[in-house]
Amino acid sequence: MAKFMDVHHDMVGITAEQMQEAHQADLAIERDEGVHFERAWADPESGTVYCLSEGPSKEAVLRVHERAGHPTDEIHPVPLSV
Repeated sequence: MAKFMDVHHDMVGITAEQMQEAHQADLAIERDEGVHFERAWADPESGTVYCLSEGPSKEAVLRVHERAGHPTDEIHPVPLSV
């Protein structure tokens, strides 16, 4: 499975509770696409949210986010880590 980092913009003022709800929405349907969302980070001031996931393709990650109600603006493959 490949790893992906996706970026959401325009989430200014997101709270920890809202972020947890969005993450849970992804987790509830991720298996449908063979994706697993590992972790998420946010900067409420800039409205930027980052999600790290593992899955078969960036299209699968996009479909989960779209179905969960928060489509992502960018998805980047992460082929290397240390």
